[in-house]
Formats: sequence, structure tokens, C-alpha cells
Amino acid sequence: MRIDKYLKVSRLAKRRSEAHEALVNGRISIDGRPLKPGYDVKVGDVIELHYSRKFLTVKILHVPLKVTPALKDIPMYEILGERKDEPVDWLG
Repeated sequence: MRIDKYLKVSRLAKRRSEAHEALVNGRISIDGRPLKPGYDVKVGDVIELHYSRKFLTVKILHVPLKVTPALKDIPMYEILGERKDEPVDWLG
């Protein structure tokens, strides 16, 4: 499954277009290497997401073959780390 679609299905992004934009702008990476929207997600991948003030590191636990309503009960990722940047940190 493409990463932009996975981010939408797993609810890490609200919309697929939002996920696509984040990927194009280099805000989603693996091992510090920015990903492209066509990257195929695999179980075990550790992905770093940069939101406006939050950095989130997740490990992929499940990649669905089909998108169905039953997916909302399946844990698709595990949060490994979370860091919030406050505006004060940007000044120093």
C-alpha cells in the first residue's frame, strides 16, 4: 500500500491530500531520508512524521490489503516516540 493512502487509512493524516503534501515537502521520513508518496509501506517500518509542532515516530504493525470498516478496530501502528516543540524553543 502506498504511504499516502496508509497514512489516511491509519488515521495518521486526516486526508490523503494532506499526507501527499507532507510527503512532497519532506516532512515524513525513514532513517532521516524523506519518503515519496509512492513508497510501499511494509510491516516493521519505523516512520518519522513532522506535524507543525509535533514529531511522531511510529512502527508499522499492520498493512491492510483492502480498506474496510473493520480496520478501525485493528491497531495499525505503535507510537515509539513523541516530541512537541514549543515556540520558545525556536528562538534559541
